[in-house]
Amino acid sequence: MQLPPIGLGTMGIEDPDTIATALECGYGHLDTAQIYGNETVVGEGLARSSVPREDVIVATKVWADSLEPDAVRRTTEESLERLGLDGVDLLYVHRPIEAYEPERTLPAFDGLYEEGTIDGVGLSNFSISELETAADVLEAPIAAHQVEYHPLFQPGDLLEHARENGYPLVAYSPLANGRAGEIEAVVDVAEAYETTPEAVCLAWLVAKEGVVPIPKASSREHLEANLEALELELASEDLERIDAVERTEELFPE
Repeated sequence: MQLPPIGLGTMGIEDPDTIATALECGYGHLDTAQIYGNETVVGEGLARSSVPREDVIVATKVWADSLEPDAVRRTTEESLERLGLDGVDLLYVHRPIEAYEPERTLPAFDGLYEEGTIDGVGLSNFSISELETAADVLEAPIAAHQVEYHPLFQPGDLLEHARENGYPLVAYSPLANGRAGEIEAVVDVAEAYETTPEAVCLAWLVAKEGVVPIPKASSREHLEANLEALELELASEDLERIDAVERTEELFPE
């Protein structure tokens, strides 16, 4: 699936006007989830915007307690009702835990894909072995894999798998959950470029082939600033310096 280079993570966004403003600013990829409790907010924001629906990739996720086949269909229909849409571009398995059973869960996603209710099957928070199993079971291609990715947590093995298999790696919490300004290497690079640590984190991720960060932002200022990070090109030595950050701190483990 071809995704814009930066999308909008919507977890915690409670105002539809924020979504409409994001679309006005140029965001073309909105990421929500059943468990976020704000699909209605995202849908209302879409409805308030003048941006054509076909110009926006809308993604949501089925939570772990709804991964039995009947529950996948039922909760997806509920998600579509909340979003005010007939279908979504990308539907993820949010986490392969609880009710997740590859041989039962994934054919339900295939069914939604085959009938055109969704344009792509996404996976989220999968390990390499879980990705391999899913690829064997799914008839649809893996459209995207969404994982935590920032300077403090760099799952290089998952990026390699994504590149080898031709799907994008969608990076959530790309600003290290508000800790970008605490990472020495990131701060030093930001000072050298006279920009913010947040912009550096995003530019670093965008520079990685196949990675699509989805930062959350609520104000127009931050929404615009995140997109402006696309114009920041870091030198190879600066990219390598951030690559070398101690990367063992997963902020959102299972």
